[in-house]
Amino acid sequence: MDVRTNESVDGLRILNAPRCHLGEGPCYDPRTDTAWWVDILERRLFEAPLAGGGAARVHGLPIMVSTVVAVDKTRHLLAAENGLYLRGLDDGALALLCPLEAEDHGTRSNDGRVHPSGALWISTMGRDAESGRGAIYHVAGTQVTRLFGAMTIPNAICFSPDGRTGYFADTNVGLLQRVALDSRTGLPTGEPTTLYDHRGGEGGLDGAAVDAEGRIWCARWGAACIDAYSPEGVRVRTIPLPVTRPSCPTFAGPDLDRLLITSAYEGMSPEEREADPEHGRTLVVAAGCRGLLEPAFRLSV
Repeated sequence: MDVRTNESVDGLRILNAPRCHLGEGPCYDPRTDTAWWVDILERRLFEAPLAGGGAARVHGLPIMVSTVVAVDKTRHLLAAENGLYLRGLDDGALALLCPLEAEDHGTRSNDGRVHPSGALWISTMGRDAESGRGAIYHVAGTQVTRLFGAMTIPNAICFSPDGRTGYFADTNVGLLQRVALDSRTGLPTGEPTTLYDHRGGEGGLDGAAVDAEGRIWCARWGAACIDAYSPEGVRVRTIPLPVTRPSCPTFAGPDLDRLLITSAYEGMSPEEREADPEHGRTLVVAAGCRGLLEPAFRLSV
């Protein structure tokens, strides 16, 4: 049984940044207290101070990017429409690390997270969300392994704190899945099973992150909220948000007690945008718990 706790929005702040057509892939840098995220469809990368209210810097990109992950003090890894790229923080220079479905011009990257081992799970999907064209891959260094296929919109990729369990969903299906993993590599050791059945519920399961207690925080696209699920598959919290289409969270702030959440206005009619005045904004919300810092991607296996 769900324990649905509809709460008031605590400590909400809207970052000083342009609206995103399709905001995604947030990343937090604790060294500089900086939030990073992308607008996939408009090919933009955002860099914003988390404290102080300063305006975000907007970096144009030559390709569609869906996910930003840390590598080291000088580089990020960007998951893009045709591969994984290293990006220099100082000069913005892009260098292809490895291709990802580069031969298929009808797909692009989507959701991704780094496993505690330093390996990346990254998904792909059809550019028009065609049924069955999505997949999830495991990337260790430059070695790419296909894990799951025949998906439509792979999302909610995240991992238990000990790295022994992986979570993911196909937004189109509505099942939050879990799978046993080798904690040393992030590779599956069994078959996925259903943790939570959201079929028939309002909105769709989108991006997710895990807190220090192992709860899965999942943005609910189309339902203006973010939910927390226990490792046993119970929805234990629901926090309303002032955006209809939240897309992906990550934990942020000096104490990792805030949720940095992207959103979108993709597919919204003018009337829907008017009814959702904060559409496409990027939010910071108090989580009421301590999160985990996303691991850095390991370039060497």
